[in-house]
Amino acid sequence: MDLQLSDDQRALRSGMRDLLGAVFDREALRAAVERGGTVDRGLWRELGAAGLFALRLPEEAGGVGLGLPEAVLLFEEAGRALLPGPLVATHLAAGAVEGAAEGEAVVTALEGGGRPVAHLAEADAMLAGPGVLTDPGALMGSGVRAGSGVRAGSGALTGSGALTGSGVLTGEALEGFVAGAGPVRSLDPLTPLHRAEGLAAAAMGLARGSEAYQAEGLAGAASGLAGGSEAYPGALCREGALLTAAEQLGSATRTTEMAVQHARTREQFGAPIGSFQAVKHLCADMLARTEPARSALYAAALTADPVEIAAAKLLADEAAVRNARDCLQIHGGMGFTWEADVHLHLKRAWLRASRWLTAAESEETLAAALGPSSGPVPPLYSGSAASG
Repeated sequence: MDLQLSDDQRALRSGMRDLLGAVFDREALRAAVERGGTVDRGLWRELGAAGLFALRLPEEAGGVGLGLPEAVLLFEEAGRALLPGPLVATHLAAGAVEGAAEGEAVVTALEGGGRPVAHLAEADAMLAGPGVLTDPGALMGSGVRAGSGVRAGSGALTGSGALTGSGVLTGEALEGFVAGAGPVRSLDPLTPLHRAEGLAAAAMGLARGSEAYQAEGLAGAASGLAGGSEAYPGALCREGALLTAAEQLGSATRTTEMAVQHARTREQFGAPIGSFQAVKHLCADMLARTEPARSALYAAALTADPVEIAAAKLLADEAAVRNARDCLQIHGGMGFTWEADVHLHLKRAWLRASRWLTAAESEETLAAALGPSSGPVPPLYSGSAASG
């Protein structure tokens, strides 16, 4: 297996880095922090025009026609830049929600397992499992349109209101869900969170958005969406975890660069701090975490194997969190200040580590794969998200 990037892949990654450098520099990052992490619709459309969300849609459907390896490279750059917003969910919904591919719609996801929903208040649609998204174009032609209420991407709402396949909530249905959710104080100032509490009230709102279905059935469906331990099994969960791991890798790479740059320029006792053995070891450890995570991530992007994705997410989470902590230590007292960017990487890394697939869930998946095979690999997660 050749994990070296092709010239086209290098050019794609370089182009994304140049774009983000132009439209989301440090000034824009700080402005996003001041806004509380709300999505910049103009920036979202820029990303859509660049093909971030439609990257894996076929060309005949208006997409770019590339695959998971290329998506991983772009999301790695997004993580490096600390780009805010529900990027992964919008990318996964590009073939399901009108306007998502072009960046005209913001799509979030109800991952289940008690995890809070990111950017719920400003979302135009929400992916709501359980269900399996076999590819990003699987929901094409599903008829999901803004204001249509509740539709099932790969199936339909049954007469009792039970959801089959991958569901998409829009319009009044989404508004009803938002009304039944409560804001949660987020660890990351760039990622507002809502917890899906009061689901019975939310289900009534869903029912109002789709008059053909009974509130009782929707209440049962809603409770299953948020509380099921098998929410988002299959390809949707795998791809969400993989792309989130790519963002973590980008952050780990960036904090390594920040630490090395500071170690070269900051002087103590008449010498750069990078000349001290303890600082050298910290920087070397950061690189030693990042590169194995990169290899695991690129390999998992080629195979899309759930066990390899679990390993990649585990390594990327560790690299992102521990590198940010070491970077903060190398920066010393100034690293703890609000003006420094180090803490933003650390907080985002902590939050991403709780999304789609946690370390404990990755370890369970890997342990099951190492033991005697007595059946399919268990669900990728059943934990809860971190919030502060």
